Amino acid sequence: MMGYTDRHARYFLRLISKHALLYTEMITTGALLHGDRERLLCYDPAEHPLALQLGGSDPAELTECSRIAADAGFDEINLNVGCPSDRVRSGSFGACLMAKPGLVADCVASMKAAVDVPVTVKCRIGIDDMESYESFDRFIRTVANAGCDTFIVHARKAWLQGLSPKQNREVPLLRYDFVYRLKRGHPKLSVVLNGGVSSMDQVRLHLDQVDGVMLGREAYHNPYLLAGVDALYGDTSVRRTREMIARDYVDYIDTQIALGSQPQQMIRHVLGLYKNQPGSRHWKRHLSEFAHTAGAGSRTVAEALDLMPVSKA
Repeated sequence: MMGYTDRHARYFLRLISKHALLYTEMITTGALLHGDRERLLCYDPAEHPLALQLGGSDPAELTECSRIAADAGFDEINLNVGCPSDRVRSGSFGACLMAKPGLVADCVASMKAAVDVPVTVKCRIGIDDMESYESFDRFIRTVANAGCDTFIVHARKAWLQGLSPKQNREVPLLRYDFVYRLKRGHPKLSVVLNGGVSSMDQVRLHLDQVDGVMLGREAYHNPYLLAGVDALYGDTSVRRTREMIARDYVDYIDTQIALGSQPQQMIRHVLGLYKNQPGSRHWKRHLSEFAHTAGAGSRTVAEALDLMPVSKA
């Protein structure tokens, strides 16, 4: 998620779950080819398994970026065909590409031919007047025929005219039945459901119908939700507490500040750690007030932790 899942956020989330597949923010081909490549591709080895999400529509550029990502050690390359923002649309990529399944197929085929790691697609169930399951299925079939075998589907159509990205996360209604039907109709494809999932109980229900579930903003704003993920992989180790996670992140903050990172860049990612827990308002207030002050750093998180009641979770 752009502006959210930077490398510090991903490291923090990895402290909560050992097995969840993490995704980078969407990086455009132009930024990767002509921008600060070292900064854009920077990650800690602890973040694996880690997918790089690309935004673009030119097969040659996407192919070159895929090679760069594979050489950098990413475990998956994901083509975003679901983002509805105006800026993304003006660049002719994101959700608007659902109207051009042939082009998406060309991109995927070229990307897959260039790398050995999986190339996946994240999409919507449709855009604008594409309302039928048949049009959604036609898009999937076209791209699958180009070699894509994994689709992460936000189960909501995107309106590209008249709605903001935030509104496109809330309306129209979610159509999980489209995603379930896709899996039934294409049993050999790996189908991952995204959109509106806010609890592990919901995750388990969806996993009866599809191969995986992607958590977006809920995982960011309520990150301890990911503490229930590892059990889905058969990991029976004892769940780490919020305090244990926070103290490990304190050590990380110290290390990163020494390397030049700004403390507020890292502290903002832990605001939701105690969501819905006793004392959560004190936690968020302290971090929000002191993250930008002189001398902010690991001590800021440690002080907030001292305000919290002792808990086993």
